Amino acid sequence: MESDGQLELYETVAARLKEAHSRVRTLDAPESERTALTRQLLVITAAAKHDLAAAARRLERLIAELDARS
Repeated sequence: MESDGQLELYETVAARLKEAHSRVRTLDAPESERTALTRQLLVITAAAKHDLAAAARRLERLIAELDARS
């Protein structure tokens, strides 16, 4: 069974992925750029199935990149 910490990380990553997808969808950027960012999010989602901690780090870097654009 998963530890409580692992379950909390799953919940956090899921919420952050949802937030990031929403931000990318509404980003004022060319369609090609939004498409590339969406692909990055899909890669992070797939990676989370194998290495949740690494996926969380990648997601935080992507969110920081989105924050820098704002």
